[in-house]
Amino acid sequence: MSESPANNFDAIVEHKPSPGEQHYEKFRVTPELTAEAKRIISLYPEGKAQSAAVPILHEIQKRFGYICGDSVIWVAEQIGCTPAHVIGIVTFYPGLRQSCPGKFHIRVCRTLSCAMAGSEDLFDTLCEKVGIDKKAINHDNPIGVSPDGLWSIEFVECLAQCGFAPSVMVNDHTHSLVTPDKADDLISTYAGK
Repeated sequence: MSESPANNFDAIVEHKPSPGEQHYEKFRVTPELTAEAKRIISLYPEGKAQSAAVPILHEIQKRFGYICGDSVIWVAEQIGCTPAHVIGIVTFYPGLRQSCPGKFHIRVCRTLSCAMAGSEDLFDTLCEKVGIDKKAINHDNPIGVSPDGLWSIEFVECLAQCGFAPSVMVNDHTHSLVTPDKADDLISTYAGK
């Protein structure tokens, strides 16, 4: 017996608890968020509100760390479409997260230049140093979070720093030429903040 579309949607947006949640506010609709969504929608021609989905989702992720089921439903209401349409966008774009990252989210580039320069060893070293079990990171769960919720890590595609590989982003800050022996320096840049 196959699942109904409603059950599939529920399974896709099901809350996946994360230790990182302690560092982010839980999703809630605020007057500021509503005003920002309306402002973003106003940038598009009349009748094209659905075009505002990605910028609104980015705003939610910036404020709350990730895209939860309640936020998917809210965005759908704002732009006049179905929640299934919005979750289709969320699941399509790897930059949109469905689980909460750590306070410091590390993205390690795995594209060819970085891979050849040792990004896999760097990934392994960073996981070990911040206490993330890399075996728990997979296609269905692309982000690993440390038990204290301070750190999270994921492999990503090109960070546009190919000449300075391996490349890493921590939150929105790019770091180049990060070899495994520089992992401690990278971590200490953020530890204690």
